[in-house]
Amino acid sequence: MTDATIFDGRLRADPALSWSAIFAGSLVALASSILLTILAAGFGYDLAAGALASRGSLAGFTPEVGAVAVVIQVVSAGLGGYLAGRLRHVWSAAHADEAHFRDTAQGLIVWALATVAGVVLTALVIAPYAEQLAAATVPLAPMDTDAVRAGHIAAQSAFFTAVGMLLSAFIAAVAARIGGLHTEHMHRQVAA
Repeated sequence: MTDATIFDGRLRADPALSWSAIFAGSLVALASSILLTILAAGFGYDLAAGALASRGSLAGFTPEVGAVAVVIQVVSAGLGGYLAGRLRHVWSAAHADEAHFRDTAQGLIVWALATVAGVVLTALVIAPYAEQLAAATVPLAPMDTDAVRAGHIAAQSAFFTAVGMLLSAFIAAVAARIGGLHTEHMHRQVAA
């Protein structure tokens, strides 16, 4: 079975990316991120998107909260990337190096799409109510009295967000390749 066919006298190859798998992986990454964030909130962690965090939620930021946010990003990106790799179509005519590149690119696209969708969702749904939600859990007084500390907390929050984004992008790419390898392995077993 080959991924190239003759169509109207021209050679036509299957697309290099499987967009349905990318969208499915992105949806799973976003949904699992929401689920894990809600679960962390149930354990008492006050998590908010670093760039969209309110003054009140930043007052409750600690390195432990930052680490939990990084873990949530990495786990959800890994799930989405792996799913995108498993659901992709087989690239039987592609060289192994090309399949590796396509899988990792597909995982990176899953991460990017889920990240952008998450930021848009947060900005449209959560951000308008962030101050009211944060006011219910964390008093604003520490942020008003110590501007230097507030600046440090905002910087730490941004740092943890950036580290989480870098790690989750890498994990999504690697997980997509692992999923792609499992897909190739399964198709070889069926063909044999």
